[in-house]
Amino acid sequence: MIIKKLSLYNFKNHAEKKFEFSPQINCFVGNNGVGKTNILDALHYLSVGKSFLGNTDLNNIKKEEDFFTIDAEVQNEESEDTLKISQPKEAKKIIKKNDKSYDRMSDHIGYLPSVMISPYDSNLISDSGESRRKFLDSMICQTDSGYLFDLIQYQKIIQQRNALLKYFAKNRVFEKDSLEIYDDPITTFGTKIYQKRQEFVSQLNPIIQNFYQIISGGKETVSVIYESHLIENPFEILLKESLERDRMLTYTSKGIHKDDLLFEMDTVLIKKVGSQGQQKSFLISLKLAQMSLVKELTGKTPILLLDDIFDKLDDHRVAQLIELVNQENFGQIFITDTHRERTESVVKKINEESIIFEI
Repeated sequence: MIIKKLSLYNFKNHAEKKFEFSPQINCFVGNNGVGKTNILDALHYLSVGKSFLGNTDLNNIKKEEDFFTIDAEVQNEESEDTLKISQPKEAKKIIKKNDKSYDRMSDHIGYLPSVMISPYDSNLISDSGESRRKFLDSMICQTDSGYLFDLIQYQKIIQQRNALLKYFAKNRVFEKDSLEIYDDPITTFGTKIYQKRQEFVSQLNPIIQNFYQIISGGKETVSVIYESHLIENPFEILLKESLERDRMLTYTSKGIHKDDLLFEMDTVLIKKVGSQGQQKSFLISLKLAQMSLVKELTGKTPILLLDDIFDKLDDHRVAQLIELVNQENFGQIFITDTHRERTESVVKKINEESIIFEI
């Protein structure tokens, strides 16, 4: 998958910007605050329909404007497609491929897979389980077209069950039969999601371990452990056993919406024992493993987005990363940096065609 052209209108701080890209390496250089990361965010929008920074769509409209638009020409193996994402202030976001709107967001996810490596990745180690769960879901969505549908259905049913629990508490009533209506769909969708998460993590682990050894050169072993209530009991048993607890808490206390990923080094949480360098090496290994697995499962080479990566890594890790990029044929790459000379020096070590854009 190659992004040939990109046009931005009223996106964040860019009133209008147009680019024609190299099929291999594209670098955006300039001072802090000029909008380099915003360009990567626009590319991320093309992939998954939302910001990687967590901003709401309306907040990405340039100040005092009424809309933003992202246009792109994308070359795949069979044809050339146009993508357009538009967000008016007073209407729903629209995503179109070849001038035809998608009926569902899930129909678009996976068309243009991407992997982002950025300074914000450290939040995956320090934040709550929710951020790691979202990261896992975003990885699987790019490889499995039905996964996002299952996830949306599960979340809707959990919300409905929680609303009923709150209604019971507020009105001091309890109707067990009404609550049990949700058991079957929760079990059906939740079990499918659990099985897909479990399988994906088991495939991811050996790839992460291989990349970590290359990048760090360390003797320690890293791993990702999938933690879920469903490891202990089937979903239908969990719902029955936690019924009284759910009634008191007024929400569904057990299920795949509480899953987490444990990042370990030599069987101890990496946030407790890993140095800053070891944690950075782990995170890069995790993202490269994501890229490799998406490529393996879909047959598509994801675009690789490297945000401010050379400011955050020492020379040794940069050299290892560049060597891996060379060896693994990671496809089209987009890089941001504040120093043109440094970028040029790094790019020269990669035997690929490159373009440097001054922002």
